[in-house]
Amino acid sequence: MSQVDPKPEDRRQKILNLTLAVVAGQVGCLTLVILLLAVFLGLWLDNQYGTRPTFTIGLLLGSIPVSLLVMFAVVRAAVRRIKFKPGDETMRDKSMR
Repeated sequence: MSQVDPKPEDRRQKILNLTLAVVAGQVGCLTLVILLLAVFLGLWLDNQYGTRPTFTIGLLLGSIPVSLLVMFAVVRAAVRRIKFKPGDETMRDKSMR
């Protein structure tokens, strides 16, 4: 019994799928870290200055655009790392769908 190597197209598709899953995981973790930092910093600042929800709400609202910018940067870096061979139009067509 010998194992048959998967087709190169199937192997490339699996690698692309794994890469996309890793990027999604990174973005999710970074978003969670940014939100938790905003909450804890806001609670600490509110405790220091005696303004209960002001800093927490402000930092939470401010963390939304920061999180979006970080997501955009991570996805752009990941897309830049995915390289297509010049003659490999089938893989490019599949990934653009």
